[in-house]
Amino acid sequence: MITVTDSAIVKLTEILAEENNPDLKVRMFVSGGGCSGMQYGFTLEENPPNEDDFDLEVAPGVHMLVDSMSGQYVQGAEVDWAESVQGSQFAIKNPTAETTCGCGSSFSPG
Repeated sequence: MITVTDSAIVKLTEILAEENNPDLKVRMFVSGGGCSGMQYGFTLEENPPNEDDFDLEVAPGVHMLVDSMSGQYVQGAEVDWAESVQGSQFAIKNPTAETTCGCGSSFSPG
């Protein structure tokens, strides 16, 4: 469904370790908004996955949840951790996006 780069896995592992809760999972989602129409988001969740969630173990002990609605927009995407002079963030390379904004946090679905 999605690919998570080594640098993103390192960052996700650091974030989860800081929280010191082995039950936490990372949720990646898509919602309306942003300068291109749709935007990506990430949250930490302790609750069990929802019935329509994809539960992807991207590394040992690192689970990423994606709900089915968001899944249709991120199918085949790559999640990376990018550091630049503008700051650090998760960067999504999405083959289903028709256009993306300059900051990379929103897109227009194709």
